[in-house]
Amino acid sequence: MQRSTIIIILGQTVTGKSELAVQIAKKINGEIISADSRQVYKGLDIGTGKVTKKEMHGIPHYLLDVANPKEKFTVVKYQEKAISAITDICKRNKTPIICGGTGFYIDAITKGVIFPEVPPNTKLRKELYSKSAITLFEYLEKLDKRRARDIEIKNEQNNKVRLVRAIEIATYLGEVPKIKTAKPNYKFIKIGLYLPEEKLRSKIEKRVGKMFKMGLLNEIKKLKKSGISNKRLREFGFEYDNPTKEKVIAETLKYAKRQMTWFKRDKEIKWFDASRKIDTKQISKVL
Repeated sequence: MQRSTIIIILGQTVTGKSELAVQIAKKINGEIISADSRQVYKGLDIGTGKVTKKEMHGIPHYLLDVANPKEKFTVVKYQEKAISAITDICKRNKTPIICGGTGFYIDAITKGVIFPEVPPNTKLRKELYSKSAITLFEYLEKLDKRRARDIEIKNEQNNKVRLVRAIEIATYLGEVPKIKTAKPNYKFIKIGLYLPEEKLRSKIEKRVGKMFKMGLLNEIKKLKKSGISNKRLREFGFEYDNPTKEKVIAETLKYAKRQMTWFKRDKEIKWFDASRKIDTKQISKVL
């Protein structure tokens, strides 16, 4: 039985992943599944650079605005919904295109990671929450280096909720947690976009300026008015934590570098310089 092909468009922020995904979708009768850990939330539009209806050009997009920002949307939920969308798209003889910069989400699909169900451990949580974030992160590194690296790449070393849950899972599964994988019944073609450092900075500066002009601060006020706490806003990232243009530019540059650190591990990715015009003819050579 021939495996269905799934195209992955990944890479750094501001590299034009969404635009390229739409171009490819038009050419090959595809539909797009977002792989962004914040764009799943309703109301997080400007700060996350969420693709607009106009930018979609009529191409169906999935896994956008599917979660209440007051509630946690886990990678397990993402995996379930993404697989469901992939199955539906393939049944209609169309090509799924996964597009985004959240490496953990992409790995959950392409590597067939099976996430274990781990019940909460109230006693352990109470003990862990009494410790500092630095102590928790160092402890997690000893238990599960892979998960600690993921948290570091996302710049969440001070997020005690994430750290405690990661330690809870690692403790439940054993000193060296074994994450099972099941080979997905799909053929994955991975296309990566990157930018040279100076051009990356320039595009980030333009993006951030646009975010503030579009009303990032008003978006934050609206989220607060809806009942989102300051603590929860901080969990959404630096764009929602008392942002200034300078702060958001500096942190976005760091984030882009962490994204590349994650993706460079994957030797299956075919890389393209996003500072040069990329057309579907170039991409078709790797499809």
